[in-house]
Amino acid sequence: MTFLAIDIGNTRLKWAMYDDYRPGAALLAHGAEFLEHIERLAEGCWAGLPAPTRMLGCVVAGDTAKRRVHDQIELMLGWHVEPQWVVPAQEEAGVANGYDHPSRLGADRWVAMIGARHQMLQQGPARPLIVVMVGTAVTVDALDADGNFLGGLIIPGHGIMLRALEGGTAGLHVPTGEVKLFPKNTSDALTSGGTYAIAGAVERMYQHLSTHCQAKHQADPLCIMAGGAGWKMAPSMTRPFQLLDNLIFDGLLVMAHKRWG
Repeated sequence: MTFLAIDIGNTRLKWAMYDDYRPGAALLAHGAEFLEHIERLAEGCWAGLPAPTRMLGCVVAGDTAKRRVHDQIELMLGWHVEPQWVVPAQEEAGVANGYDHPSRLGADRWVAMIGARHQMLQQGPARPLIVVMVGTAVTVDALDADGNFLGGLIIPGHGIMLRALEGGTAGLHVPTGEVKLFPKNTSDALTSGGTYAIAGAVERMYQHLSTHCQAKHQADPLCIMAGGAGWKMAPSMTRPFQLLDNLIFDGLLVMAHKRWG
């Protein structure tokens, strides 16, 4: 029994093969490809993998990327798996979707919240939760201790912020700088500004959630951060947080177990 989890973001497709579709399943193989190289999967990193019994994925890159993945699965000899893709629902795996239009919530945000809540419950009693995904875009989502998704923020990631400044400001080029308390050159000022903008959004959401949950006599929030650029934020965060590498895959395993376990 094997399970293929797929996460198609704005820049890369990440995949992981597990020996079962349940939380804590053993990781058999994993990898990533830039979206322009999806056609390499069948003859490249997927070659030699065991045929998955189930497959579940989330995608923010659109239907074209999904169709390209379907084509790669069809090229795999002996693979007869039916691809399944996450569509955010009103409730799943203990999380209630408070979005105005639940199906319009980003699938990656929905899966990450489910994965983060599972991780939190593995550690102890239920607490309010801040889930931060740092990637091409940055999302900061809030759940109360009962698993109700209250809402969240979307802001540009580091790269988008810097490219916007470069494109909209005469003579401003964007070399790589360092995060400083008091930046004294343009490179450091740009890098520090982007980093503190993200950290400030997390701090503001923490304050909102803490105030909301105090009125319900709930504990202080736990902050969980994930995403390829999450480690860059660590020195600049004002609240304790946990940095998890595979939050999307954790969420997909929880959802797969609830659906088919």
